[in-house]
Amino acid sequence: MPESRVHSRRHLLLGGAAVSTGALLTACTSNEPKDRTSATNEAPAADKPGAPVTIGFAGPQADHGWLNAINENAKRRAEKYSDVTLEITEGSNDTAAQIGQVQTLINKRVDVLVVLPADGKALTQVGLQAMKAGIPVVNLDRIFASPQAYRCWIGGDNYGMGLNAGRYIGEKLKDKKNATVVELAGMDSLELTRQRTQGFDDALKNYPNIRKVARQAADFTVESGQAKMAQLLQAQSKFDALWNHDDDQGVGALRAIAQAGRKGFLMVGGAGAKSAMDAIKADDGVLKATVLYPPTMAASAIDLARALGQKKGIGGMAELEIPASITLYSAVVTKENVDEYLPTGFS
Repeated sequence: MPESRVHSRRHLLLGGAAVSTGALLTACTSNEPKDRTSATNEAPAADKPGAPVTIGFAGPQADHGWLNAINENAKRRAEKYSDVTLEITEGSNDTAAQIGQVQTLINKRVDVLVVLPADGKALTQVGLQAMKAGIPVVNLDRIFASPQAYRCWIGGDNYGMGLNAGRYIGEKLKDKKNATVVELAGMDSLELTRQRTQGFDDALKNYPNIRKVARQAADFTVESGQAKMAQLLQAQSKFDALWNHDDDQGVGALRAIAQAGRKGFLMVGGAGAKSAMDAIKADDGVLKATVLYPPTMAASAIDLARALGQKKGIGGMAELEIPASITLYSAVVTKENVDEYLPTGFS
């Protein structure tokens, strides 16, 4: 799963749809967008073809639904540009292997690099190597240890995920006396998990009637989600809401809930899987919302890389250069707006 630092206070917030170099999308400030087209990674390229650009793309192994969606978004976006050639690596969770893949792209003298590192700290040196070689780097989501290792960072807002999940639950339960919530977190060894929990806890501070009574950390897999949710259900005979950090492990959590025959609470997921959005739209179970961590960021990274290669800024902004950092907004998908976000749902 993605891991990034908290950028929520000092970086540009953008909506979940891809950023076109021809038309910068309006920043999301509401969970109920009005008068706009569906949020989709198929937004057209609004500007004319320019100078040819070869983009090298290196990501980790697609062993999770979100990571697979990252790769697919990058590929599809590159295909929309007649002036873009995409050199994509196989992907690896082994840092040494990924470093070798990035170095191969550097040796091929690609025009721009887009890198989602398996480990941001471990790949910092190869990012620095590319930048020193005159190849600008778009650092995708998991951030390098030094800003000198990239020209632009684009990624999700883990703190914002937790914050918006907490706000949604808080508003639903604000009139309920002595309300209780439980949390099914990701992996506690990852900073992203701690950020999501912190955002959630900070949001709940605004609702003194709500108390978090239990938390379990899972591993972003269906199996761990099911096992850890079963433990939560056994330990807590009653609660009013569940915040689950990840829709993949949420599949297992929903299995455990069904097996236990539990109802009477609302569930909020995370990331934006299609299965979660389908369940939200059906509205026949406990899952009522999911908070996005949009894989469309990979499509936006291709847009940014193309702009860098063609020495352009982003349409809709006054600056001649692309931003140094872009943080995506963690929109809350509910039954009311799910049709808008379904095109971005990943399998």
